[in-house]
Amino acid sequence: MLAVTIFSITVMVSVYQSSSSQWTPRVHRLIMQDKTTQNTMAVFIGAYVYALLGIILGELGIYDDDRAFVVFWMTVLVLVVIVVSLIRWVLHLQGFGQLVDTSREVEKVTRAQFRDRLSQPCLGGRLFAGDLPDGAKPVLAWESGYIRQIFPEALNAVGEKHDIRVYLTRSAGSFVAIGAPLINFQSMGDDLDWDAMIADVKEMIILGDLREYDQDPRFGLIVMSEIGSKALSPGLNDPGTAIDVINRIGRILSDYIDEIETEPETLLAHLNVAPLDPVDLLRDGFGAISRNGADTLEVQQRLQQTLSFLMRHPNKGLSRAARDLAKQELARGLEALTFEPDREALIASADADVRPK
Repeated sequence: MLAVTIFSITVMVSVYQSSSSQWTPRVHRLIMQDKTTQNTMAVFIGAYVYALLGIILGELGIYDDDRAFVVFWMTVLVLVVIVVSLIRWVLHLQGFGQLVDTSREVEKVTRAQFRDRLSQPCLGGRLFAGDLPDGAKPVLAWESGYIRQIFPEALNAVGEKHDIRVYLTRSAGSFVAIGAPLINFQSMGDDLDWDAMIADVKEMIILGDLREYDQDPRFGLIVMSEIGSKALSPGLNDPGTAIDVINRIGRILSDYIDEIETEPETLLAHLNVAPLDPVDLLRDGFGAISRNGADTLEVQQRLQQTLSFLMRHPNKGLSRAARDLAKQELARGLEALTFEPDREALIASADADVRPK
């Protein structure tokens, strides 16, 4: 079992390293969370420890004949678990760390986080889409880093406790430098305890040096874009992967809600949150691929086709952002493509609303 465990750990580390170098370093942290791998490692290590203890206790003469019978059947059970785990592990290795499996897993996680955020576009708070009110003051970041997690219910409780309205203009995944505005608040009373309020806020917003997938669907879009962009590098030259990533991003963005609706009784009354910006979502998903694949006809065609169906999305903000991006990327592609038939093919694949007049 020790040899099998060491071999499995070697395979696992090799997959982590290859995925980081071949696709993007941001994806290996997601692969590390693979439950099949974790469960298999746990079974192998547990079986090894069980065998060691069985040998030691047997040599010490602790087991008599009756107890040995129990140990025998326990050993049979452990062997069954090991065989099942080995079969699962071998089947899992057929796709573990491969591009299709990796991109599918990134899409799955990103889509789940995207739908979770869209189920509460404003994190349960009130919609904030305008300018800050008069008298609003910022809470400055106490360290530089990414916003890794936000606790909206707790922030609303802070607002109730100190009689303030909290305005959250940055979402999870945003980078803030030390001393930069993190959140804003508007005091509704005259006896605000500033130090106590700051101390409470520090516990409700977690900053860190790395972005996480939790609460941050934009990070998943960026990772997928990096995978597609890396595939277009001269060393790989794999436009098919970029096209596959464009399709996946298009499926994720098609889940964008038609209209932000909030029921008054469900609002966190002291919390005001800016929703996701469709312009940022499209830029995160397609930006790197469109730049690096500007001179690749097939990539530009699929990008125009994907943006075309997003232009028909019922959400006006997403539809407008997709139209603007389609015009921009069509201009980029026409400038990068020098062969006239390729330029004509790209124009033909674009939506009629964005074609040059």
